[in-house]
Amino acid sequence: MTSTFTSYALLTRDLDATLARKAAQPDVARETAYYKAKIGSVTSIDEFLADRRLYAYAMKAYGLEDMTYAKAFMRKVLTEGVADSTAFANRLADDRYVAFAKAFDFNTNGAATTTLAAATTDTTAAYLRQSVESDAGSDDTGVRLALYFARVAPTVSSGYGVLGDPALSQVIKTVLGLPDGSSAEGIANQAAIIEKRVDFADFQDPDKLRRFVQRFTAIWDAKNNAASAPILTLFADSTTPGLDASLLLSLQRIRTGS
Repeated sequence: MTSTFTSYALLTRDLDATLARKAAQPDVARETAYYKAKIGSVTSIDEFLADRRLYAYAMKAYGLEDMTYAKAFMRKVLTEGVADSTAFANRLADDRYVAFAKAFDFNTNGAATTTLAAATTDTTAAYLRQSVESDAGSDDTGVRLALYFARVAPTVSSGYGVLGDPALSQVIKTVLGLPDGSSAEGIANQAAIIEKRVDFADFQDPDKLRRFVQRFTAIWDAKNNAASAPILTLFADSTTPGLDASLLLSLQRIRTGS
């Protein structure tokens, strides 16, 4: 079994080549060709939602595939747009809805919306990246989380922004060793802890972001893939008793100062 740490490194060593291979796969190429051919002729929210393939493609591109069924909900997101601070998308904790509403902002751009880069080239690029992440996740959830975090983390600036996105939240909680908290008080406390211990500006620095993601994959391996975790191979021939994954994870935290 390949470790999460190693799998992530292999996938991202030449990400452009990985994306190119994905783009060439028949199903991805077919849906992308349909989207490119049809999206420019859509002039309204109603037309957009009426074309199941276009709508589903866009939803997957923005990480909202699981909400494709909720057309009434997404209609409200699109209808209210993002210009008003009280708009529906702006009041949701998950920033993916804001990104989607900005890409398909018919309120601001009208019929020209689907000819702009956000709805065309940006969306097809996002779909391709989501497809890579989905495939990676079928083999290793940790790799999908790492890929997603590397892509989305630079856009987040608050503890609530993290907690509003389940994938971001799982990565941050794994690195910080935070438990799940579902109560309002628990969420508020965790948001405060995250903002105290995470410098969101670091995620704007590619090198610091890379090191954070590597740290996540190492901890994920120690917790979930003990047999293949790179840190455990250091002790593969050790006769010292008691060096289990929990102890090694603790040592890793001490070493990194978490």
